[in-house]
Amino acid sequence: MDDDKTGPSEQFSEDEKKQIAELKARDREVHVHEQAHLSAAGGLARGGANFTYAVGPDGRRYATGGEVSIDTSSVPDDPQATIQKMNTVRKAALAPMNPSATDRSVAAKASATAAKAQGELMQKIGTTKQNGTNDEENMTKYQQQRGFAIYENAI
Repeated sequence: MDDDKTGPSEQFSEDEKKQIAELKARDREVHVHEQAHLSAAGGLARGGANFTYAVGPDGRRYATGGEVSIDTSSVPDDPQATIQKMNTVRKAALAPMNPSATDRSVAAKASATAAKAQGELMQKIGTTKQNGTNDEENMTKYQQQRGFAIYENAI
């Protein structure tokens, strides 16, 4: 019998077979998880997924962890665009079936950034009204983003 353990699975011990099966399952799970981030992030993803690997008893590499870099910066001087962007970031962070603690942290930070931008937008709308101008476009965008019904003379 050959000792290189690169041939048929009969050459592996039961423990090695179990380890290989676990590594294969983890590899699939990691790839599905990271693909969910990529799919939801769209153009905010900075490249593809990066993986960390472990080598199994069969000499093959299996993904055991991964990450997708996403642009989480605010849109300068555009709170409405920042709100929309942070909604996408939050959806991307929470896209996998089982988001990690890091995923949940990214989603929470995106929510906080969106809330700050929301305050800036409301301040901008209030300032516009005080100055006697009618910035209906900004209010309409804000209401649509927030899911509010648009009422005549809302401002």
